[in-house]
Amino acid sequence: MSYFPPVADIRFALDQVAGLPDLSRFEAFRELADDLEAAVLDEAAKFARDAIAPLNGSGDREGARREGREVVTPKGFRDAYARFVDAGWNAIAAPAAFGGQGLPHTLGVAVQEMWQGANMAFGLCPLLTQGAIEALTAHGTDEHKRLYLPKLVSGAWTGTMNLTEPQAGSDVGALKARAEPAGDGTYRIFGTKIFITWGEHDCAENIVHLVLARLPGAPAGTRGISLFLVPKFLANADGSPGARNDADCVGLEEKLGIHGSPTCVMSFGEKDGAIGTLIGAENKGMACMFTMMNAARLNVGIQGVGIAEAAFQKALGYARERRQGKAPGRQHDTVDMVAIVHHPDVRRTLLTMKALTEAARAICYATAHAIDVARHHPDERARAEAKLREELLTPVAKAWSTDAAVEVASLGVQVHGGMGYIEETGAAQYYRDARIAPIYEGTNGIQAIDLVMRKLPLDGGGAVERYIGEMEAEAASLAARDGLSGLGAALTKGVAGLRAATAFLHEELRRNRPARALAAATPYLDLFGTVAGGVYLARGAAAAAKMMAAGEGDRRLLETRVALARFYGANILPRAEARLPAILAGAETVLDDFPGAWEET
Repeated sequence: MSYFPPVADIRFALDQVAGLPDLSRFEAFRELADDLEAAVLDEAAKFARDAIAPLNGSGDREGARREGREVVTPKGFRDAYARFVDAGWNAIAAPAAFGGQGLPHTLGVAVQEMWQGANMAFGLCPLLTQGAIEALTAHGTDEHKRLYLPKLVSGAWTGTMNLTEPQAGSDVGALKARAEPAGDGTYRIFGTKIFITWGEHDCAENIVHLVLARLPGAPAGTRGISLFLVPKFLANADGSPGARNDADCVGLEEKLGIHGSPTCVMSFGEKDGAIGTLIGAENKGMACMFTMMNAARLNVGIQGVGIAEAAFQKALGYARERRQGKAPGRQHDTVDMVAIVHHPDVRRTLLTMKALTEAARAICYATAHAIDVARHHPDERARAEAKLREELLTPVAKAWSTDAAVEVASLGVQVHGGMGYIEETGAAQYYRDARIAPIYEGTNGIQAIDLVMRKLPLDGGGAVERYIGEMEAEAASLAARDGLSGLGAALTKGVAGLRAATAFLHEELRRNRPARALAAATPYLDLFGTVAGGVYLARGAAAAAKMMAAGEGDRRLLETRVALARFYGANILPRAEARLPAILAGAETVLDDFPGAWEET
């Protein structure tokens, strides 16, 4: 199953849309240069293509398996992970103080896209580890950082997130895992966690579990949750793995997709209790875990981009080879059947796949750029503004990009026709793998709730107001440009719809009618992402037009950027306008009584 990281597209999105080169003015990234960016992307592309992608299909067919207390990953995974660690890929954007390379998060996200596109099941392992690094960097003790961060940064040890229990999924406050103080500064952890990605495996010498649990007498709900570090092997004073902890995988889930990724049922404390140490303050575990979850949510968004790109490549390759029917308008010719890529409907499908993928990529890169600015800009006010932008865009990056991935992967199956439904072609695997992304790390419905209930009110509504204002300015600028005025007009309509929907939700919240706002949350997030994606593609088109006028760059690539943005404006952006009635009036129908519909029979 071939996958070729689209380095040219990735680099264009980084440089001309997200603004990666601007970060070189910050002290932390003063060594960031054009040749460094190119070298990182080119080498990552080679590793993704040659070392990880060849294991995607075989890993799906073989899957992970349990052998006693151990979990064995598919053939080739262990060796590929060792090469991944040796090459330093896990450390790209990690803090230099703990052995990382300290490169921009934006560049790290772009590289993460390649791992996910090449092999999503494999790519989940470093994705979770990066989240653990974020949590310990922000909330860990000095001892945590000394013992664990260097190993996590290098990838020698991997990290997991342990939230979900059988009775506590999205409602984390219902969890029952408990932590009992041992009197020596440590705790004994007891409980069962489910759906733990890479919770047990044979690729690393140690696994660092971040586990949510309750202390004795803790308040009910999320206010009484604490976060604990519970390693598979306790760390010795010199940082080497010591005795085995009382934490085991007691089952592997049989899943629709990502078969190569071990999804574990973890049992803590079947004997004397798993030894853990507190991260952050008692009963403040959710705040600590959200650091990890926010990092994971953007990474899952970029996972959607990677799987969408891979599905598009697979479909395009098939459409170029599969010959069927006559060319439009030439049905009576005696020529042989043409490749289906020449049929208008297939071309429309492929362009839809490509446009959605590029829009999702731009949204995720823009979110990562906001993270870099929030962390490293020398001006405090600029950092604060960037932090608001990061928080506003994170649920959109996660939800809109993963919904797009499912749509793109589904369209990829469709392009293959009947053969898409046959596992032999590999198109179905992308669809199966993509389907988890809108579910884990907070379902996309929860992302929509987060956007409407928590992010729209940020800074008294100022954060979203300023973002929409920037969109309006870009749309107006584009509408005045020759060759792009049609796209500008479409954007102007889309942004106007977003402003109207935002004003409506602000009013619903002001009038204390949260149910009506919640009923409109999912269509609102879709509208938001559709418009944002259009603005970013338009930004790229404007940059491409300017470069062509100056005789710069690869003209074919630049012409494609303009054409793709125009396609998006004509074919994808109208979805935003169609969402508006569901937001403004649809809540009433959602909340209407349906006699007997929700009652048990």
